Amino acid sequence: MPPAARGAALPTRRRADGATLVCFFVVALLIIPARLVFRALPLSLTPANFAALVATLCWLCAHFTVTLGMAKGRTPVRSALFVFLTAMMATFGYATYGYLPADELNLADHAIILLVAGAGLALMVCDGVRGVDRLDFVLKVVVLAGAAIAVIGACQFLFELDLTRYLALPGLRYTSEDGFISARSDFRRVAATTGHAIEFGVVCAMLLPLAAHYGFKARERGEPALRWWLCAGLIGMGLMFSVSRSAVLSLGGVAIVLFLGWPARRRIQALGVTVGFLVLMRIMVPGLIGAFYSLFANVGTDDSVRYRTHDYEVAAYEVAKHLWLGRGAGTWYAPKHQVFDNQYLLSAVETGLVGITAIVAMFVCGIYSGLRVRRLSADPGTRDLGLTLAACLVVPLIGAATFDLLSFATVTGLSFLLIGAAGALLRSTVAVAAERPREPAAPWRARVGTATRGLFRRSGGAGG
Repeated sequence: MPPAARGAALPTRRRADGATLVCFFVVALLIIPARLVFRALPLSLTPANFAALVATLCWLCAHFTVTLGMAKGRTPVRSALFVFLTAMMATFGYATYGYLPADELNLADHAIILLVAGAGLALMVCDGVRGVDRLDFVLKVVVLAGAAIAVIGACQFLFELDLTRYLALPGLRYTSEDGFISARSDFRRVAATTGHAIEFGVVCAMLLPLAAHYGFKARERGEPALRWWLCAGLIGMGLMFSVSRSAVLSLGGVAIVLFLGWPARRRIQALGVTVGFLVLMRIMVPGLIGAFYSLFANVGTDDSVRYRTHDYEVAAYEVAKHLWLGRGAGTWYAPKHQVFDNQYLLSAVETGLVGITAIVAMFVCGIYSGLRVRRLSADPGTRDLGLTLAACLVVPLIGAATFDLLSFATVTGLSFLLIGAAGALLRSTVAVAAERPREPAAPWRARVGTATRGLFRRSGGAGG
């Protein structure tokens, strides 16, 4: 083989870009246990928080140049993120303008840093991940990392083997001595590497549609699809092993969005796979399906449901004291204050009506961006990815009603990442649509248009 041919056969090396940086964040977010924080820092920062802050700084610096490939210009997600940051800064300024106890002031400082890091990470994904292929790369890493934590959760559930003890890295410490395994309905309830079993189940509900998307996409393109279906199966098992009512409700919201957008054939296939999966789970873990049934059948007498609904009067009283800007993000915490297992109540108390509106609008803009891609794109794979991201972002809106979602690092970081992914996909789709040449008018339409213009000139031109 001549030297030129040998050189042409060598794979080209891709320069590190925004997608590379985001992948480091994904690994730190999902693989490193969420309760591990840096020892030497005065604030409790996880490796994922640190990676998000680095991404935020890189995004900011890259916007001072035009040579680093950072996208410019407005998008719905980017505008929503700036509104969100403005609202959070306003609530922080309002809270710290007056007197705050030292403990609440420290928590307010910590909260605003984490919120800036999350929004900055979303902006890095939105502006720094250029093209559908690089976005696919990031989301595939997310799915693979999700399958890995599902394996950790399976070991915790099936064998009571907690692999997180082997993931403790030098320089990190645990914020809590609580284990990652608890109990519910005579079953182990596991959290994998996340902060709580509810969070683990909701994270799995967010990741499952992505794994299914890449499975369908690979099969339609004639590529190996088994790896993605294996990931989907593992993530689905992880959701079941969380024994979480919130996870099932979130998955129901995902199913509604996907079934409205999928063709009939795919709906039938998905129903068949779901039935087969439930039968397999019934055989593998007898009684687990019954435990989930009892969670919903006994909802009227369930202590956890009553606990979530008894604090509405307390929340209404606190919201009335600081109606518009709240008392400050992070300042309402246990055991000093009443626990709200509802992010909408907690955000209304901490950030007021302005803050809760900005938070909901941010997720709604992410969903809008995904659905907008379905309308603009001519590529079936891109259209399906837009629908999938919209379905994933329905999960935080549902989960926020069942637990204090933004108090948990893993699901919060994943939510910001997927919001940014929806923005990046819409930006790329708009750019492709702008470059696509318009189809010429059909001959009969051209003839009708010419005749109509001639008739207008003869009948109305002289009267003008």
